[in-house]
Amino acid sequence: MKTTQLKTVLTIAGSDPSGGAGIQADLKTFAAHGVYGMSVITALTAQNTMGVYGISEVSPAFVAKQLDAIFTDIRPDAVKIGMVSSGEIAEVIVEKLLEYHAVNIVVDPVMVSTSGAKLLSDSAMEVVKTKLIPIAHVMTPNLMEAEVLTGMRIRSGEEMACAAEVLAQHTKKAVLIKGGHFQDTSDDLLLSYGEFCWFYGARIPNPNTHGTGCTLSSAIASHLALGYDLKESVRKSKDYVTGAIRAGLDLGSGRGPLNHMWQK
Repeated sequence: MKTTQLKTVLTIAGSDPSGGAGIQADLKTFAAHGVYGMSVITALTAQNTMGVYGISEVSPAFVAKQLDAIFTDIRPDAVKIGMVSSGEIAEVIVEKLLEYHAVNIVVDPVMVSTSGAKLLSDSAMEVVKTKLIPIAHVMTPNLMEAEVLTGMRIRSGEEMACAAEVLAQHTKKAVLIKGGHFQDTSDDLLLSYGEFCWFYGARIPNPNTHGTGCTLSSAIASHLALGYDLKESVRKSKDYVTGAIRAGLDLGSGRGPLNHMWQK
């Protein structure tokens, strides 16, 4: 019988029962890129396109058990980290990823949902900044997250570059600041090993952007697992997300999800 080998990618994030963000969006993105997706759940959420109505954290000990189960059996070629709601969970994730020498770590510092709900505690914020981000291959904050992490006001490309330099002090590798919250453009800025690279994009008139950040970071992890370098991984991932928004999927009564399978 013919056997098949796939590249493997792990997502460590919260669950979104409506399927637009979190673990569910990550796994759809992995499947769309032809990689084998695995998941470690940090929290259950009660949410949909209109808002987040509750969060139930998984215990740090059980997060550790999930990570042990993954790394002792099917080793990931890349790891995407999304919602980490407590400092204790963040500590466990850092400990286990270092223990297992995880590679191609993409940290999406999820702080606020698309609907405006706070998803990251103050204690978790400190651990994410001081311990989780430093082990990342690349971190992918949006404009609001970059402002929170740096304490800076970001209203222009020049200010994005300054913020990226500040954030780069926390990770010796790379920072991608996403400009999707600008009013007229959707330009992203990558700072990697001192080199700036802009990824320009037109703003698409579609309010259905639930899970965009989760999807982009998962796509980047997928491309890194497939062997692309970081710059090409970001370029391909931005193209993928742009297509998923432009596909015009319209589900739910609020900010709906993307069409993750638009290429199929």
